Amino acid sequence: MADVMLRDVRKRYGAQTVIHDVSLDLRHREFIVFVGPSGCGKSTLLRMIAGLEQISGGEILIGGRRVNDTPPGDRGVAMVFQNYALYPHMTAAENMAFGLRNIGTPRAEITERVTHAAKTLQIEHLLARRPSEMSGGQRQRIAIGRAIVRRPDVFLFDEPLSNLDAALRVQMRVELVQLHQRLDATSIYVTHDQVEAMTMADRIVVFRDGRIEQIGTPLDIYRMPANTFVAGFIGAPKMNLLETRVVAASPGRVEVSLPGGRAEVAANGSALTAGAPVTFGVRPEHLRPTAGEGIFRGQARALERLGRETLLHVTSADGATLIATDTGDSLVRMGDTVTLALDPGSGRLFGADGVALPLAAVSPTGGGVP
Repeated sequence: MADVMLRDVRKRYGAQTVIHDVSLDLRHREFIVFVGPSGCGKSTLLRMIAGLEQISGGEILIGGRRVNDTPPGDRGVAMVFQNYALYPHMTAAENMAFGLRNIGTPRAEITERVTHAAKTLQIEHLLARRPSEMSGGQRQRIAIGRAIVRRPDVFLFDEPLSNLDAALRVQMRVELVQLHQRLDATSIYVTHDQVEAMTMADRIVVFRDGRIEQIGTPLDIYRMPANTFVAGFIGAPKMNLLETRVVAASPGRVEVSLPGGRAEVAANGSALTAGAPVTFGVRPEHLRPTAGEGIFRGQARALERLGRETLLHVTSADGATLIATDTGDSLVRMGDTVTLALDPGSGRLFGADGVALPLAAVSPTGGGVP
């Protein structure tokens, strides 16, 4: 079993701490994605799991075995890097076999492993080519094949798709998920791209400044972000966030004031009083233009026509902006005055500290109060 357990793991460079007491349990055969902005510590933590960075405190266990002082080659992990790191003078087959040759693996077994990995990745036709004769996507498949031949318990991916064009990234992330399903291994994948995180992960770990902000399934994190940082990071486009104040509150509902109306949110407002500062959050797909009463009113300042849908950027008289979703053939034009309605039960509230308010046990009957 290739469970990975982190216990109060820390990393310091001199007086600066970059990983702060991270504890995490990763289950065998899970596909876990570490996501966060550049510099948040996710790649550093991955390298610590791989043994390429010494930890400053805590414990790392792989398959129940403490590996703090275990060399990288003995940890049962294989890492795929962002820059492929292929030897230019070697063929694809030689690149994939290089690590096995270094540890004295018999030639027949090397051939069998390389052939099997090539078949798994559908790259048999590339084995005689050198890196200069391959595309970026093909080189990345060779780098993944080099990891597969080691038959590790844990695969570590450090932003492996960031150098590929948009269309190829979509194709490769599907292939990586399918590959993971065929392999009896745990996968840990690092990215700053929240779309990759949402589409690939069994669970997502959101990092900020060397700390875990939230752990959960993609839909849990998308629907119930723990704080305004997660709400603003996960989603494309991100969740709308507006600072506002409480109009009325009760254990089952909170009413807030917005430009052009009021919104009623299913949240536990027992600790709130009228006038308390809060942040109102709503996903663009839960806002829509209406000819009737709504929660927000402003001018359409930008339109993103995406074919299947249109994103409306609506700005109120006081400068607040919300992004809403309309149909692909939306009749809204630049400069039009737009009133937005809220889907019932879809808003979220965050306290003055940025932390999400607990959800109410019973949702309110309506999405907005005119």
